[in-house]
Amino acid sequence: MDNPQPPAAAPHEVELKLALAPSGPAQLTTHPLINSAAPTRLTLTNTYFDTPDGALDAARVALRLRHINGQTLQTVKTAGQGSGGLSSRDEWEWEVEGHQLDIAGLKTLPPFQALDNDILATLEPQLRTDFTRTKWDILHLDSQVELALDEGDIVCDGYRAPILEMELELKSGSAETLWDIAAKLAAEVALRPSDSSKAARGTALGRQHWPLPEAHTPSEWFHRATLALDAFHDNGQSAFLTAAFDALKALAEHPALDDALRPLAQKLPQALNQNGQPSTAYGSAALTLARRMA
Repeated sequence: MDNPQPPAAAPHEVELKLALAPSGPAQLTTHPLINSAAPTRLTLTNTYFDTPDGALDAARVALRLRHINGQTLQTVKTAGQGSGGLSSRDEWEWEVEGHQLDIAGLKTLPPFQALDNDILATLEPQLRTDFTRTKWDILHLDSQVELALDEGDIVCDGYRAPILEMELELKSGSAETLWDIAAKLAAEVALRPSDSSKAARGTALGRQHWPLPEAHTPSEWFHRATLALDAFHDNGQSAFLTAAFDALKALAEHPALDDALRPLAQKLPQALNQNGQPSTAYGSAALTLARRMA
């Protein structure tokens, strides 16, 4: 195979990420939205790269080699814009030979053009994500959406965290469709919005450091609560579950929250169990809030 070049323009990825409770996969696969669609099942092994001093992480760029069906795909993603599980980002992906990074291809992309050859030469594996993906193609409200259920593990520096999540990726049409599908799923599937990418989770896991952002507005408190729940499920430290409940309380009491959204915010702490797992009531209320505040 000739050494292919990455696409000149970055496709814009729009997706909604949802963490699942342990009961979520069984509930999802019997949901009326997908139970008549034919699933595709794939095994994905992924290696993420960075410099020893974390230059890509500091720039909020993810670089990955993915092995799937005998192919090796190199992917670059920029930081997602958004919260409440919804993100929009630039993404480049192209096939490469073997198991080596295509450095020449990287140098053509905007996130890497400021990095000199000496820095690029220090890129090395930092973490792995190995999981099974079951995906369905959904046509809903004149939009094409890929629903992916991911089950597996993140591994970094001897630490391990589970992957149990669902992604709704817009292939064509309106991003509003993602919210509509998620709301229909949440009525029967125990889920919650997640704002942490697999790469970000792996980096935090390896460093054993999960910083939470300052919060002032309702959307910032909701984002802080979501990140705290993501962290708690990766590290099991009760302080992060406490931080999530505190952030949800601050959200519910915030004076800027309107009268339509306040009752939904007040439901959230009661709709999480003592292990920080969501009920269907949590998912429905959280998605309504996230959609309004997105």
